[in-house]
Amino acid sequence: MGALVPSKCFFTRGVGRHRNNLQSFEVALRDAGIAACNLVRVSSIFPPGCRVITPKAGLPQIIPGQILFCVLAEARTDEPNRLISAGIGLALPASQNRFGYISEHHGYGLTEKKTADLVEDMAASMLASTLGIEFDADADYDSRREVYRMSKEIVTTRAIVQSAEGDKNGLWTTVVSAAVFLFD
Repeated sequence: MGALVPSKCFFTRGVGRHRNNLQSFEVALRDAGIAACNLVRVSSIFPPGCRVITPKAGLPQIIPGQILFCVLAEARTDEPNRLISAGIGLALPASQNRFGYISEHHGYGLTEKKTADLVEDMAASMLASTLGIEFDADADYDSRREVYRMSKEIVTTRAIVQSAEGDKNGLWTTVVSAAVFLFD
């Protein structure tokens, strides 16, 4: 069997609420459009030559029951008003012959903007270190982003984040963000 390398990737997110923890996760996956699949979590490499497509283009390609490879971030709470977030970041190199990085983060207390900055920063920093770009790891992300841009080695970064406050009546609240891989 040949190498199993995805040719397309799309990003999706969702939120779910239910009195049962597992069912709130199911509702969040349903909201993201990927609940009818058998999810296999993979790590952080964005394959060379892989194309980013929209969820509108990717979701119709999914067949219920299929094994779906994804980088998945999720957070859950049953505490009223507790802020949760789940984010996926992507950093792509200038050369399409090189691989990029995907990062994920899930946690408490971060807004969507702060989570987006965090996951973009993590993905860009992992890619920068792989490409040999020297940067100050203690500098703020805006400063490092300028170093990455000036190197002309990293051309694209992006993030998708879902956040929510815990249900005021104590229902389980789940947020998910995912980078979903597809094959031709």
